[in-house]
Amino acid sequence: MTNIFVGNLSFHTTEQTLRALFEQFGSVDRVSLVTDRETGKARGFGFVEMAQKAEAENAIAALNGRELDGRAINVNEARPKEDRGGGGGYRGRSGGGGGGGRQGNRW
Repeated sequence: MTNIFVGNLSFHTTEQTLRALFEQFGSVDRVSLVTDRETGKARGFGFVEMAQKAEAENAIAALNGRELDGRAINVNEARPKEDRGGGGGYRGRSGGGGGGGRQGNRW
């Protein structure tokens, strides 16, 4: 299984369009366009999974720099997501913040 990164996508590109483009080179297992969590709008990149490494390599070679929906797309083998470290760390006491409503009542 080869996971392919596709960047610089038009915000109008659909998963169906991307699938059709890559299917010219072989079997496509999955296509996913990355969207913003809050707005749901496309973020301009996505991933394509192809089962056969040779087919994926041919697709990468042929499609990198090719125009799709008016944009020259970037196509390469996806790298594993880097570990960016833990959360924000300890920031000390930041004061206030009470429990709110129903104060003084015993439960």
